[in-house]
Amino acid sequence: METRVAVMSIIVEKSEAVERLNSLLHDYGEYIIGRMGIPYRQRNINIISIALDAPQNTVSALSGKIGKLEGVSVKTAFSGVISNDG
Repeated sequence: METRVAVMSIIVEKSEAVERLNSLLHDYGEYIIGRMGIPYRQRNINIISIALDAPQNTVSALSGKIGKLEGVSVKTAFSGVISNDG
């Protein structure tokens, strides 16, 4: 299976979306390399970075699901690092 390394940047503006977001990230946990969350209390938002190694369609599916959450913005950057391990 061909996988790519990607980074997903997420901004959560509505705290009501956090539970559903965490559930989605849990569902895709096998592909997550690491996660960093920064609560920006001064602006009442959360900034999250997710590093993934997954098939491109899997990363796109997760990004699409996250993007449908109200009060959540997401952008994904794919690296040129491709692997056929697996």
